[in-house]
Amino acid sequence: MGLLVVGTVLAGPAQADNSRFNNSVVADVYKIQRDAGCSGNVRSDRSLQAVAQRHADDMLGNRNINGDIGSDGSTPQDRADQAGFRGRVAETVAINPALAMSGIELLNQWYYNPAYYAIMSDCANTLMGVWSENSLDRTVVVALYGQPAPTR
Repeated sequence: MGLLVVGTVLAGPAQADNSRFNNSVVADVYKIQRDAGCSGNVRSDRSLQAVAQRHADDMLGNRNINGDIGSDGSTPQDRADQAGFRGRVAETVAINPALAMSGIELLNQWYYNPAYYAIMSDCANTLMGVWSENSLDRTVVVALYGQPAPTR
C-alpha cells in the first residue's frame, strides 16, 4: 500500500539579485540627462535606495498600490524625509505583470511618459535610489530622484 502526500506550496516573492538591473537604471538616467544637456553626474544614494526599497516592498505586498502613494498614505517626499534625506525628491514607478522586466521595457514606460521623462531629464536631480522587486506575476521598480538641500 502506498502513501500519497499532497501539499500546498505558497509562493512568496521571488528572490533575485536585481543590483545589475537597478544600477543600469541609474546609468540610463545619466544618459538621458546628458542628452538633455546636463553637465553634472547623477549618482546612486543609499538613503534614496532604502526609500525606493520601502515603497517597492509596499507595492509588491499591496496590489492596490500602483503609484506614488504608499499603503500608509505616505508620499515620496514623506518617505524621504522620514529616512533623513535633506532635499526635494521625485519618483518614478513601473509595474510589469510578469516575473521580470527588461531595461528596455522599463525605459519605454518611463521615457514616453511626459511627467516621468521630465523627472529623469531634470538636471537638478543629482542623486538616485533604485529598487526592484519580483514575484511570480509582478515586477515593481521604484526610482527616487533627489535634489539635495544646499549645505550651510
